[in-house]
Amino acid sequence: MFVWSEATILHADADSFFASVEQRDDPRLRGRPVIVGGGVVLAASYEAKAYGVRTAMVGHRALRLCPDAAVVPPRMSAYSAASKALYRVFDDHTPLVEGLSIDEAFLDVRGMRRIAGTPSEIAERLRRDVRDRVGIPVTVGVARTKFLAKVASGVAKPDGLLRVPPGKELDFLHPLPVERLWGVGPATAAKLRQVGITTVGQVAALEETVLVSMLGRASGRHLHALAHNRDPRPVQARRRRGSIGSQRALGRRRRSAAELDTVLIGLVDRVTLRMRKAKRVGRTVVLRLRFDDFTRATRSHTLPGATARTEAILVTARGLLAEARPLVERQGLTLLGISVANLENEDAVQLTLPFDRRSGGALDAALDEVRARFGTAAVTRAVLLGRDPGFTVPLLPD
Repeated sequence: MFVWSEATILHADADSFFASVEQRDDPRLRGRPVIVGGGVVLAASYEAKAYGVRTAMVGHRALRLCPDAAVVPPRMSAYSAASKALYRVFDDHTPLVEGLSIDEAFLDVRGMRRIAGTPSEIAERLRRDVRDRVGIPVTVGVARTKFLAKVASGVAKPDGLLRVPPGKELDFLHPLPVERLWGVGPATAAKLRQVGITTVGQVAALEETVLVSMLGRASGRHLHALAHNRDPRPVQARRRRGSIGSQRALGRRRRSAAELDTVLIGLVDRVTLRMRKAKRVGRTVVLRLRFDDFTRATRSHTLPGATARTEAILVTARGLLAEARPLVERQGLTLLGISVANLENEDAVQLTLPFDRRSGGALDAALDEVRARFGTAAVTRAVLLGRDPGFTVPLLPD
């Protein structure tokens, strides 16, 4: 595996993005704990996080933890504009920018020393330019691999800069908790901690075969590589996204099967409209669930061919939700999400699925034409009339 001798990969991540935009636009909120969202926390400022408030927490619980917090409704158009401004700053610093979400990206600055300075100098200038031009703080990690750059920015938060010196990577990485490994969520962390593994260094000390036996082949090999800082992935500029999705926070009130189906219809309608606008088709439908105890589950199904038809993806999503029904009834559902993965360009594949040759395609085309002329709210499905569609989170440019 080839690794650059110099740390030239930057991971830039805006701090508490939604809350930072609110504090930028309302001076009264600066320095105060801020919660974006009412029934469910969409974002929390670092002042609110200090009290234990976290994203996806139920609103009344967040206010019990931080009763002095200012609660503000989300303004998605403001966050979208801030995201576009943020990426303009990224693009001004290097042509090699790989977006991860609307508020974070990898940047590769190799070969720019003569015209722009060292990677650390570029990172510091990047932070300053984001503050001056966008008005929000951004944290930057600098390392030789994408994985370690992301870990470094996480350690440096909030509003910090951390460079991991070449040759000292494992000294930095191994004392960190296992949760810092990319892909270690609550379930995997619990498995590791049950056998006394709490740090990255302890993961690195295990044989790969041991990790595979504990976590499965893919996860075991993945974590073994990361624990040794083996990450050969380059920064890929202008890469199109591999999936398109949407999700809806539901709060803690129990929902009937009919209510969940209505939410699912709205999510699928939103996702497939985005796919057709982007001229993308996909094969894998993924259902994401979060339960009352904050545990998560996913269910997926891969279709025999790629499609962007609402009918086809809705039928598949309904089947996945029906499969997960016993879990939902037992544990309660607080979030429902749907995404379509394995995306391809529409003009690069030949649509051959039976449902792509039926009337569903004509209906989708008619709805798309009306929405393009009069707005996405101009026409909707009857089951969604009069219902709150939830928030539409801005998407990373594709």
